[in-house]
Amino acid sequence: MNRRTILGGAAALLGGAGAARAQQAAPHHGLPIPSDRMAPLRGAGPVTLTPAQYAQRFVDSPAPVGPPGRWVERATLPLPRTEMAWAAEWDNKLHVIGGYAEQRVDNSYHHVFDPAANSWVEKARLPRGANHVGVVASAGKIYAFGGFTAQNRQADVLAFAYDVAADRWDRIADMPRPRGAGALAAVGGKIHHIGGASNPDTERASVGWHEVYDPQADRWERRKALPGARDHAGVVVHNGLIHIVGGRFNTFEYNTGLHHVYDPAADQWTTRSPLPTPRSGHGLVVYRGRFFAMGGESGVFVNRELTGQVHGQMESYDPASDTWQHHAPMPTPRHGMGAVTIGDFIYVAGGGPIVGGGIKTAVHEAFTLG
Repeated sequence: MNRRTILGGAAALLGGAGAARAQQAAPHHGLPIPSDRMAPLRGAGPVTLTPAQYAQRFVDSPAPVGPPGRWVERATLPLPRTEMAWAAEWDNKLHVIGGYAEQRVDNSYHHVFDPAANSWVEKARLPRGANHVGVVASAGKIYAFGGFTAQNRQADVLAFAYDVAADRWDRIADMPRPRGAGALAAVGGKIHHIGGASNPDTERASVGWHEVYDPQADRWERRKALPGARDHAGVVVHNGLIHIVGGRFNTFEYNTGLHHVYDPAADQWTTRSPLPTPRSGHGLVVYRGRFFAMGGESGVFVNRELTGQVHGQMESYDPASDTWQHHAPMPTPRHGMGAVTIGDFIYVAGGGPIVGGGIKTAVHEAFTLG
């Protein structure tokens, strides 16, 4: 693999000649995507993005400027994937589970990246295929809740726990209600499942449901609902509080920057400073004490044709001052990817390079403030 250090999210590579060639090849923001790193949702490849598709890339941010940081290319996913619904980190490894892959929207792949070796391995697959599965790691296990078995439709109640050491999935108590694209957070030994979208297909709508799974008792209970029902939102835990940031009301035509904070001890929600660039399907991680939001999409139908924006903004939030700033944007804007923090890097793997789920990528890039 050609390793490149990508500076400032632009098409600048190490060496002046390399930068000049990249800029000539990519008048749009960032880097062109090699055809062998993309695949169509259905039908045969290879895929080459059109100028109109590259023009969907959107990286402007209204937030004040922060330190730019830099992006580094990492080992590509073993195959193009998207709509996994985020990712999980355990023992300094990145786990990417389910989603769209190999012309299916209900794939069960489970790929694991080791930053120390800069390589991927395949682990035990999710017992059933689905997209937009909620995942989170806690106490040596990775929990996978719900998801859709059709394209962003047909939510189910299935729940599983993956034992990392044993490389084994176990069925656990079903969720009380079906949903996909929800946000999972582990706090105090319990797993919170917040928001998402549910059935029926013809009335797919965001929900504010907040249900908590107790692994010791293998049972569920309800907590105070998310005030602004939405799906495809970002979620992090910081100082024992759960932050739900951004997302969409029913569809990516109605994105939001809302930022809600849940206190498990008080069972109460409050609001904080919103995400500067409203979006959904983005990544959200804690890095150096700040929350970093990257990627996402905003869709719109013009004369029944889908278009919109694929976000490449990298914006970060300081919980101490309740303020945002922006950094070097993603070299390859994407949505529906997996993002986690390991060491001093944020790893962002896979995702869709155009609005909607029509194309998948194997692109894998990492961000650091250096």
